[in-house]
Amino acid sequence: MANALLIGDEAPDFEAETTEGHIRFHDFIDGHWAVLFSHPKNFTPVCTTELGYTARLKPEFDKRDVKVVGLSIDPIENHDQWATDIRETQGYALNFPLIADASGKIAELYGMIHPNASNTLTVRSVFVIGPDKKVKLTLQYPASTGRNFDEILRVIDSLQLTAKENVATPVNWQKGDDVIIPTSVSDEDAKKKYPQGWNEQRPYLRVVTLPTA
Repeated sequence: MANALLIGDEAPDFEAETTEGHIRFHDFIDGHWAVLFSHPKNFTPVCTTELGYTARLKPEFDKRDVKVVGLSIDPIENHDQWATDIRETQGYALNFPLIADASGKIAELYGMIHPNASNTLTVRSVFVIGPDKKVKLTLQYPASTGRNFDEILRVIDSLQLTAKENVATPVNWQKGDDVIIPTSVSDEDAKKKYPQGWNEQRPYLRVVTLPTA
């Protein structure tokens, strides 16, 4: 298995056939955010529910300027029938590319094969990648457990906010909630940025409400 990708690493580039044609991954990102997530196999029940729900959430990803791409180790000719099953059982048609990684090369490149779980099937990997093509988040789920894509959206909201503003987000943060002033920001600098003040629970725990646009 390839070395696991770490946060801050550049996402490896690759070329692949998908349900929406041939892509080169770095060109596909092209200044956008991206989510790459893997599925152990076509025509499996948990994967079917995940792909249907992701299709349902496509407008939410679009709002956040996020391109979504799935990956399965099955060949491209199997994807069309599975897409029909997804639409008929989940109520949403596949509306993002699904990579056919029959050779397993991309799965190996991204460390999606965990030999102690399976020598051939990918685990449920998620990679959130920034416009700079750097990995911002990695998640690994076992094949038996479906992912929470609402949580992935929540994390993307946090990643995008903290990339724009020099803040951190607290436990269970949701978009619009108060945020934390990092300890790297002095009180003097914080007063310039937040003249409205903040709630200092401890010198290292300063909670602030961001102005709304």
